[in-house]
Amino acid sequence: MAHPKDVDPMRSPRAFYGSELRRLREAAGLSQEKLGEMVICSGAYIGQIESAVRKPQLDMSVRLDAVFGTDGLLRRLCVLANKSRHADHFADAAELECLAATISAFAPTLITGLVQTEKYALAVFEAGLPWASKTDIDGRLRARMDRTRLLEAATRPELWVVLHESALRLPVGGPEVMRQQLRHIATLARERRIIAQVLPVAAGAHALMEGSIYLMSFADAPSVAYVEGVLTGNLLDDPIVVAAAQQAYDHVRAAAMSPCDSLTMIERLAEDFE
Repeated sequence: MAHPKDVDPMRSPRAFYGSELRRLREAAGLSQEKLGEMVICSGAYIGQIESAVRKPQLDMSVRLDAVFGTDGLLRRLCVLANKSRHADHFADAAELECLAATISAFAPTLITGLVQTEKYALAVFEAGLPWASKTDIDGRLRARMDRTRLLEAATRPELWVVLHESALRLPVGGPEVMRQQLRHIATLARERRIIAQVLPVAAGAHALMEGSIYLMSFADAPSVAYVEGVLTGNLLDDPIVVAAAQQAYDHVRAAAMSPCDSLTMIERLAEDFE
């Protein structure tokens, strides 16, 4: 986890909130532990907010305003910090994604968001949001494509993706869109920007049949798991639950084809869509 003083406050509203909290705390001569005691949380949690790792909560912001006598400043900043370009249920996971050292994803029916092409993502949004306006869909598409640029950064996370064969065969957007999508995944794998595995249909029942999962680890913070369903998602940070999720993912990864054989299959399927 980055030191609060190393976080650029202009990076995001959440980072600005964290820098303001640190400024107020230091001006009051309080340690993170002491401030945590005063607002009923741990000093480590205060540190994570200051480092923009965790988002601030409204009720805690109200208590912080009372401690510092800031007349609702942190409460107002909290509302701003919690606004996101992403769906509400994914907003927290999207913030942490930028800080992750490793990301392990399993996708049972759709290509994982971080490796989607623009045309594939557009087809997903148009199918999933039939009543949404063009403005809404365009905004979601821009946010999705901005996420994919994470793989271009010098400090990009190690991304390991397990894709179910069904997701590779489902013609989202039509044959040409799928051909480009599969070739894009193959290119990312060949350039060693991701590790991709295919879980074949022949593997049968597996440990993650009930949905997708997204595991993130950090250099200096506890790992988290994100699970998603239709219009819902949950970010899990209980160590026992995260460990169980990691174990389930490891079982699926072991049942999947090797990265080399997976790449061969992905490229063959791309040719089939021609």
